[in-house]
Parts: sequence; structure tokens; C-alpha cells
Amino acid sequence: MIYCNRHRFVPYSGGREESHLLERLPGTGTFDRLAIGLSGLCLVHCVASVFLLSLLASAGGMLVHPAVHEVGLALAIAVGTFALVRGAVEHGYSLPAAVGGLGLGVMAGALSMQHGPAETVYTMLGVGILALGHDLNRRAAN
Repeated sequence: MIYCNRHRFVPYSGGREESHLLERLPGTGTFDRLAIGLSGLCLVHCVASVFLLSLLASAGGMLVHPAVHEVGLALAIAVGTFALVRGAVEHGYSLPAAVGGLGLGVMAGALSMQHGPAETVYTMLGVGILALGHDLNRRAAN
């Protein structure tokens, strides 16, 4: 193989591309930044829900609908698992995936609670732990 600055030149292989799927995707840091951003949006959602519920009881009820939380958790599990597992495969450290998995577990546990201050606190705690896992993953990849 010949390397030239940022490009890799490979010998002709009969017209067949021989690259792996993971090589074609953006780096681990990109997915971790996306996941940290989603965690931030979740945190804003939790704070906004509490604020709007106290201000506008009828309009704020839409934000705490169970479907919003279920879709948010499903999105967090999908993006979080992909980014954390991919990072563990790339850099070989399992601590970021373990921390992120704990955060996802706390978020899932909070989803099973009744709506109220305790559920909000546990959700925000889970989001913070998950964001820490993604930050550790991003740092380990660099």
C-alpha cells in the first residue's frame, strides 16, 4: 500500500472494493458527540417539562407523555450502544461502555417509575452517567 498525506492507495483488485463497513462510517468521536448532544437534549427536555408543567398544566402535559420518554430511551439505547460498542472495538477499553451502560440502565429504570420529581432526578442522573460514558469513549479514541 502507498500512503500519501491523507489518502491510501491500494493496488487494483479486479474492480472489487475491499473496505470494511466500519471504515466507511464517521469516526467514533462523531457518534459520541451526537450521543452527548442527545443527552443534552434529554436534560433540556426534563427541565423544560418540569418548568412547563408548573406554568401551563394543559400544554405541559404533552411533554411528559409516556411515548416521548419511550422513543427518547429507544433512541438513546440505539445511538449509545452503537457508539460505545464501536469505541470499545476500536480502542479496546471497556470502561466507557460499562459507564454508558449503567447510565442507560438508570434511564430505563426511571422510565418504569411514576411521573414526578423522583423520576426526573433519576432520568437526569442516568443522562449524566451516559454522557460521561460517551465522553470517556471519545477521549479513549483519541
